[in-house]
Amino acid sequence: MPETRVVSGDGVSAYFDDLARLRIRVFREFPYLYDGDIDYEQRYLATYAQVPDSVFVIAFDSGKVVGVSTGLPLDQETGAVTEPWRTGGFDPATVFYFGESVLLPRYRGLGIGHRFFDAREAFARALGRFSWTSFCAVERDADHPARPEDHRPLHAFWRARGYRPHEQLRCTMAWKESGSPNETDHVLRFWTRPLDGGPPA
Repeated sequence: MPETRVVSGDGVSAYFDDLARLRIRVFREFPYLYDGDIDYEQRYLATYAQVPDSVFVIAFDSGKVVGVSTGLPLDQETGAVTEPWRTGGFDPATVFYFGESVLLPRYRGLGIGHRFFDAREAFARALGRFSWTSFCAVERDADHPARPEDHRPLHAFWRARGYRPHEQLRCTMAWKESGSPNETDHVLRFWTRPLDGGPPA
């Protein structure tokens, strides 16, 4: 069984290469279909590492990086992520935002996803200034031509963790999909959960 290790701030820089390659590999799958770039990924990871209250939960198998899950205070994210909260009447300073969780296919279904959430929620709770945890996920049509027949959305898993999709909170991000020459906009829905375990927003 892989071990998970919590790393914060600059301590993650030693793993940048492995994490960048992992993100590119996993996000190439449906539903993101992301055509990643190693230089961009390393810059992205560096922005997280520069935030003192960021967290990386890294999964290792025999010393090899096989998964990672990230988080940081929402008010340290880009305007594309924070603006929907501001316009929706929420204070981003009360939210701890989960950037992503990526895990190689052979390690899925072993409970590592729960460990990722447990560690990030505990990290946010220990900081003592957040009321909510949240993440966003891309929205895809049920009949999307790239959807594999055996694709299982993670909605049931997220709901079991106490997260709910917020009806008003969405953002738009642009990335290049595999086989496409240009970046295109993608709509992502925020899922939210009170950090104290109360009813969702």
